[in-house]
Amino acid sequence: MDARLLDILVCPICKGPLDYRKDKQDLVCKADRLAFPIRDGIPVMLEDEALQLSAEEVDALR
Repeated sequence: MDARLLDILVCPICKGPLDYRKDKQDLVCKADRLAFPIRDGIPVMLEDEALQLSAEEVDALR
């Protein structure tokens, strides 16, 4: 992921910051506990495509 793109992307739901997980190729919103996939280098910022994360998964990012 391009660092400049990561600086401007926000969660489409709460407008909060996103964390990039390189190993899973997704962007995580800790507030909403959602992981947005990155496919072919393009972030898919749709709520319907996001994966719901457990509290434990989000806590592991902190």
